[in-house]
Amino acid sequence: MKNRLFVSQFIGLLLLISIRGFAQDELILLSGRVDDNETHQPIPGAGVLIKNTVAGTITNEQGEFALKTKAKFPFTLVFQVIGYAPKELVIERPGDKITVSLNTQAILGKEVVVTASRVEEDILKSPVAVEKLSLRVLKESPAPSFYDALENVKGVQMTTSSLTFKVPNTRGFNIPNNFRFMQLVDGVDMQAATLGVPLGNAIGPTELDIESIEITPGAASALYGMNAINGLANLQTKNPFQYQGISLYQKTGVNHVDGIDRDPSILTESAVRIAKAFGNKFAFKLNFSYLQGTDWLANTQIDQNPQRLNSANPRFPELSGANNPAADLWNRYGDDRSSRSTIAILYGGKTETFNVSRTGYYEKDLINPTVRNLKFDGSLHYKLNEHVELSYGYRYGLMDGIFQRGNKIQLKDVTVQNHKLELRGADFLARGYILLENTGKSYNLNPLAYNLDLNNGSNSAWAGRFQKELQTQVNNGTDLATAMTLARAAADKGRVEPGTPAFDALKNTIVNTNNWDIAVNVPGAPATGGAALWQRSNTYHGDVQWNLRRLAKVAEILVGADYRRYEVIPDGNNFVDFSKPLDLRTTPGGNNQIYTKYGTFASATKLLLNDKLKVSASVRVDNNPEFSPKVNPRLALVYTAAEKHNIRFSYQNGYRFPSLFEALSFVNNAGVRRVGGLARVNEGLGFLENSYTLISLDNFTAGVNADVATGLSRNDAALKNRNRLVVANLKPEQPEHINSFEVGYKSVLANNKLSIDGEAYYNVYRNFLGQVEVAVPTTDKVGTDAAVLDMLTRAKQVRYRVYSNAKNTYNSYGATLGLTYNFYRKFVLSGNVNYNNMASNASPDVFVTGFNTPKYVTNISFGNREVIRNVGFNVVWRWQDSFLWQSPLADGVVPAYQTVDAQVTYRRAVGASPQPKLSFKLGAANVFNNRYIQYAAGPTIGGLYYLAITYDVTRF
Repeated sequence: MKNRLFVSQFIGLLLLISIRGFAQDELILLSGRVDDNETHQPIPGAGVLIKNTVAGTITNEQGEFALKTKAKFPFTLVFQVIGYAPKELVIERPGDKITVSLNTQAILGKEVVVTASRVEEDILKSPVAVEKLSLRVLKESPAPSFYDALENVKGVQMTTSSLTFKVPNTRGFNIPNNFRFMQLVDGVDMQAATLGVPLGNAIGPTELDIESIEITPGAASALYGMNAINGLANLQTKNPFQYQGISLYQKTGVNHVDGIDRDPSILTESAVRIAKAFGNKFAFKLNFSYLQGTDWLANTQIDQNPQRLNSANPRFPELSGANNPAADLWNRYGDDRSSRSTIAILYGGKTETFNVSRTGYYEKDLINPTVRNLKFDGSLHYKLNEHVELSYGYRYGLMDGIFQRGNKIQLKDVTVQNHKLELRGADFLARGYILLENTGKSYNLNPLAYNLDLNNGSNSAWAGRFQKELQTQVNNGTDLATAMTLARAAADKGRVEPGTPAFDALKNTIVNTNNWDIAVNVPGAPATGGAALWQRSNTYHGDVQWNLRRLAKVAEILVGADYRRYEVIPDGNNFVDFSKPLDLRTTPGGNNQIYTKYGTFASATKLLLNDKLKVSASVRVDNNPEFSPKVNPRLALVYTAAEKHNIRFSYQNGYRFPSLFEALSFVNNAGVRRVGGLARVNEGLGFLENSYTLISLDNFTAGVNADVATGLSRNDAALKNRNRLVVANLKPEQPEHINSFEVGYKSVLANNKLSIDGEAYYNVYRNFLGQVEVAVPTTDKVGTDAAVLDMLTRAKQVRYRVYSNAKNTYNSYGATLGLTYNFYRKFVLSGNVNYNNMASNASPDVFVTGFNTPKYVTNISFGNREVIRNVGFNVVWRWQDSFLWQSPLADGVVPAYQTVDAQVTYRRAVGASPQPKLSFKLGAANVFNNRYIQYAAGPTIGGLYYLAITYDVTRF
């Protein structure tokens, strides 16, 4: 209650100061006309704004505007509209009608960005690397959506998990659920709390409402808090005061044109935007969009447990390739370590042991190929005066798709809602929002496959049938590889097969059971082990910032603070109430689990040396009650050596608190419990201090098997090989830490026709968070004989996958260079090259960190927005080299690939309007249908061919 009272009083104080500080008596009427500099045709819908205020209007069909203001002379008017370079005009005194002509020629390097410093500044003098995609760039991109256009941005790596779900990353350490990269939409963090990742653009802007995107590569936590250590995307939508009218959008496309994975399929996306202002006081907007299509398919069957590994059968070369009975394939589930058994038979005159895995099920048989994304948002805006605007916004998103965390997850009917209330002035901002997350009818593919197989008997029962048939076959003289195949067929007898009614019925039972701990192993009995992913959470956030430029004359000073509270509703499966006794912990219900963080920051910017040196310094302090407070400083220098030659240097320190799943998860997946790394999760379980690493357990098992083959008993062999077992000795998890250094250069040359932008970075990561697999003995403490003997029997171990910190320090480095050349009329050639690498460490770590980033990536584009009147085109070629991908789900090399995207746009006027209202965009992503994957076990992506039609009515 006190917190709410404080917030309301603080907002009221800001409002009072703003109203009093800018109150005036004299009312000024401004009027004028805005036209095209070349054709002198009027430009309807152009925004006319008074700089550093919220006051403004738009031009009518004749390009005329009228604006009443109480601003004091002199003040600056800003004119802007899609397809034209913005223009500023200083108004010194009352005068005649204003006439302004806008130039359609793009002027490179004139963009204004806000993300790098949280205040408006010239992109050429940004203190850190920042990339901006304006509305024009987004419209002219050959990518099938504005969000897909991020893939062509310098330094950005996109990971496609699904047709509806893409996640950006910068500067390495990439994962499909990228919680190290922050994504904001109008200041709202889009991270779905329990899933731990921004759901692509699932509840973000529609194609019709996006205004611009700014990307800040690398650490940004000094200003934005504890999640943005790998970068930040800031998506800005259209303000209804400036962008009015009705817009309609329809895209129809086709993918899977080669018919290899699925039959050729139609993709459709429809959207509508309605926005209207009533005078200069009140405005509203509404957006709706719906997308449906057939998803890309992950069906690459690379074996990540090949015959040569100790966890397979390295002493038997004939059991390699397709004959490997312990295979663990990329896109097959239920065949991993959790379902692996060791069997012994008489072979070649002696006892031999073999590792065999259950058959499992392929991803294509477990998922729904059709995906949807429905989005709705609306907002109300009210200007209290020329300097203060109050707004309320609501967003709703529903999506299907495939998501990857430790395993693949079928997202189905996932919904996220957002309520936001914001008070914004020229120098201050106060905002509060709520995010409501519900994972709907989603389910995890691994426990689904695991429980489908368990319905045909426990692992031990299945292994017994396998062993019996294998012994029979080798006794009859069958070669070992063939005997293994026949033994599998015998062990699988009675298993439900995809495409049958029995399979569909059993699958439906499992995906609607939200308890992964239970599995009935009686043959023929319905499985009650579940795979449902039913998670709900609420996120409450408040933040304020104040620019003190009117009070502090020596420098531009910005101060701010924020508070966030995550509230997880225990489902008894993924998240539980830790106050319950251990034996009742996995029952649904209980106290909501609370996870909070809060922080405050201050930044100052000062111009020195006759305005040639721009010095920016900021410091932020963040706290989470689970950890000690963390300090995030940033220092940046921008030196203008000569006109338009800008050299920058920055250093910043950043932290990232563990996400909700990393901190508090408690889910049993195929007999391995995935647990958060906080000390309170470990209480009574011992996975931190009383466990062996599973990597060492594989080596231990291989040594035992080799000694048993020589005639030693299993117990004696175990005690002989005890030194192969490594005690995990994990500590409670701590926040990740990064020190980041960056140097860059940005310039516009050749009469504003050539833009050059490059930077190099060096990052030092400590306390990197990942997952360690461990086995806890049930008989005694690690190091004892009893604990060693427990490692011989799966039933005497409790397996965990624990979120923990790496022991090593990791150094990554890289560089990017981007060039844009407007070489002839409106022809533009641009390109960028990106290099990223990580230094190797001499000693292995407790887990593989996974840099997961290609060393080299390049993009080259060529286009002309109006090669002839109202017709433009753009072509983008992209190439990246091969790289090693490492994750808990799959390891392997991702092959190099190249793609070509292209589009042609035709615009035409409708009715009496001189300006184009109707546009047709014919395009293709991956024109030549060059099939590729972006990560190990990821979907195979092919060509997508589309036609998009947009119709705009400026006023209604």
